[in-house]
Amino acid sequence: MEERYYVVREDMLPEAIVKTIQVKEMLRRGEASTVHEAAERVGLSRSAFYKYKDGVFTQNNLQRETITTISMDLDHRSGILSKVLGLVAGSEGNVLTIHQTIPLQGLANVVISVDTSLISGALSELMDALRRQDGVRKASIIGQG
Repeated sequence: MEERYYVVREDMLPEAIVKTIQVKEMLRRGEASTVHEAAERVGLSRSAFYKYKDGVFTQNNLQRETITTISMDLDHRSGILSKVLGLVAGSEGNVLTIHQTIPLQGLANVVISVDTSLISGALSELMDALRRQDGVRKASIIGQG
């Protein structure tokens, strides 16, 4: 059977669905360390949480689940790539792949794929920070999905 999705206003949802979302958010933010703790705090049984957890998402989370591919030209100097990766990690981006060419004429092209679903702030802010980073000559988004 084909999966179908609906957008439903929160006040129309059964209480167990709303509480499942609350538990997921508490776990994501680190406000609770276990499902048991979070479910107990919102007044939801663990069995109800496990029943709904894989099928309930906030609209914001669905829109933000994405992989972004970024191409950069970096100066061939020690530590430049490390600083770039630190910027990505510092904004909660998760680097999935790295491809670096052999440096030619003092520049290396690096292409990284980043899971940006949990990124703090806007992607444009990360791109601006990358472009301002010492040793980054060019940075551009070449794909998103």
